[in-house]
Amino acid sequence: MAEQLKELFSKDFIEFIALKTKEYYPSFEAKNFQKTIINDNWKNLELKERMRLIAVVFNDFLPLPYAEQLEILNKVKIDLSYKDSMGLQSMIFQDFVEVFGLDDYDNSIKALESFTIDSSSEFAIRQFILKYEDKTMSQMHTWALSENEHIRRLATEGCRPRLPWAIALPIFKNDPSKVLEIIEVLKFDKSKYVQKSVANNLNDISKDNAQIVIDFVKNNLGQTKDLDWICKHASRTLLKKGDKQILPLFGFGDSSHVNITNLQYHDSLSFGDDFIFDFTLNSEDNLGNLRVEYGIHYKKANGSHSKKVFMISQNNINEKEKSFRKKQSFKNMTTRKHYSGEHYISIIINGIEKEKGSFYLNDTSN
Repeated sequence: MAEQLKELFSKDFIEFIALKTKEYYPSFEAKNFQKTIINDNWKNLELKERMRLIAVVFNDFLPLPYAEQLEILNKVKIDLSYKDSMGLQSMIFQDFVEVFGLDDYDNSIKALESFTIDSSSEFAIRQFILKYEDKTMSQMHTWALSENEHIRRLATEGCRPRLPWAIALPIFKNDPSKVLEIIEVLKFDKSKYVQKSVANNLNDISKDNAQIVIDFVKNNLGQTKDLDWICKHASRTLLKKGDKQILPLFGFGDSSHVNITNLQYHDSLSFGDDFIFDFTLNSEDNLGNLRVEYGIHYKKANGSHSKKVFMISQNNINEKEKSFRKKQSFKNMTTRKHYSGEHYISIIINGIEKEKGSFYLNDTSN
């Protein structure tokens, strides 16, 4: 995924921003700017490395006071807004603020507010939270009341304790109370873009402070359809863990009446194959409200196993019997490397592992 995304920062893109910058700063050395960035090492740089290089070279080629640099970059960013993929591409400007603006709070905060529109300042704002916690979180409160959904989203996305691809915020992993104040402002937001961020923030919190999110769900379920969605999406990590407090809140109760029969699969496969399995659920009465998942217990390099849980279905089954067929790829990916040896498959009903079997993964490359 990163290798594809990094190509957004292409030679054509560098040429575009260079020519646009020259329009607003005639002394800008556009050709030398491009040559400095597109060097022999450019192809080896990943997404965030390319962003950082562009930001650093911008600073070198704009020998102006920081506030004047921002004025020029903001004009370039506005022109970039007309390009389809600009959301990610324009994050070079936020990266510039993160690197060169940390000692100029006022100008930087105004820039991040402007740059986040049709993009996101979620990464850059975190450095300001770490250095200026109180006044940055106060600013986030103000942003949470904005008429612009991109600015409102920044208020919650930027303070996620465990935002992917970003530095963590240990202060909020330990005590998320300031984050929860932002969430309380935004939990009734009508924008799906903002709702998803609120839910993701709560899901982050659940990884370090499960009880806080459980209590949030208890206090907020049933108020509105959108808030119910936020609660459910925020609980996905807890649901996967089979948390005994969170499952009943969504109607996933006792599953002792459910039997698993005919769990079938090939007990041996090779790297790159799909692992295909079938099973049937049955009960003397209707199966009812079930969260049906499966776990793959992957063998690790050290010989131990690590379980990864995958969703199959979660709904009310008004039948006494229902069959399922699923497949899981065993192709190596950048996010998961497979190891030969014994693995396990398990079927999980309402958080309870009900059936488990083993299979063998063969390395046929030798």
